[in-house]
Amino acid sequence: MTDLPTFETVKIERDGATTFVILNRPEKRNAMSPQLHLDMCDALDWAAEDDATRVIVVTGAGEHFCAGQDLKLFFRANENDPKAMRKAGLASQAWRWDKLSRSPKVTIAMVQGYCFGGGFTPVIACDFAIAADDATFGLSEVNWGIIPGGLVAWAVTQALNYRDAMYYSVTGDKFSGREAAAMKFVNKSVPAAELRQATLDLARKLEAKNPTTVRYTKDAIRSVRGATQDQAFDYLDAKISALKHNDKEKGSDTAMKQFLDEKTFKPGLGEYKR
Repeated sequence: MTDLPTFETVKIERDGATTFVILNRPEKRNAMSPQLHLDMCDALDWAAEDDATRVIVVTGAGEHFCAGQDLKLFFRANENDPKAMRKAGLASQAWRWDKLSRSPKVTIAMVQGYCFGGGFTPVIACDFAIAADDATFGLSEVNWGIIPGGLVAWAVTQALNYRDAMYYSVTGDKFSGREAAAMKFVNKSVPAAELRQATLDLARKLEAKNPTTVRYTKDAIRSVRGATQDQAFDYLDAKISALKHNDKEKGSDTAMKQFLDEKTFKPGLGEYKR
């Protein structure tokens, strides 16, 4: 088995073909420091290339997912060092949106405890999100005299309807994991004691599917969301051709043969036999 990498502020754990990438500053409720941003970039790059990883779960160590940016370390410590501030800012943006939303592997946010401010972005960037019923979400920037920056405001409008995005951004009111599920900010919420198992249940379902098809499907759904009908048709047509070319399992041909010729596969009831 390949040795798992180690980082100063991020922990890596493996469960089957699922890799947990864990924000590891529990004493700070996993508030994001410049070092954590750099570590998360490296950790997600490693997981994306790791052959044994099919699903990536992003979560926080201890009782909380993420309390937002570590204001002292992210802002105060670098206020007189613009190069360090820019480096931290780029790393923060890179892992919280680009590396997660464009990951070749399926990504799941597993949210417990606090998820505040900048912690919203990776939850939205992940392909799926599951929260504990009693998780606490909050966009508290308005109470600090600032707006939800670093793409948070934009990301929120991707996952919440307009009225909810406006309400929670402007009032700073908190909402629970159960409420997050009701407004479809997360896929579902479960009792805190069941959170890890519920996440693994979803991960196992995704592990079992053709990884190339999963990757191309999630890319397609993200890409056509803001496209016109003509743009979507052209993109999806090209994506279908690329999938057939790049799928080493030849899943479409295998499924068609099992369905039409062998009568051993019913596509609505499960995966083809690999």
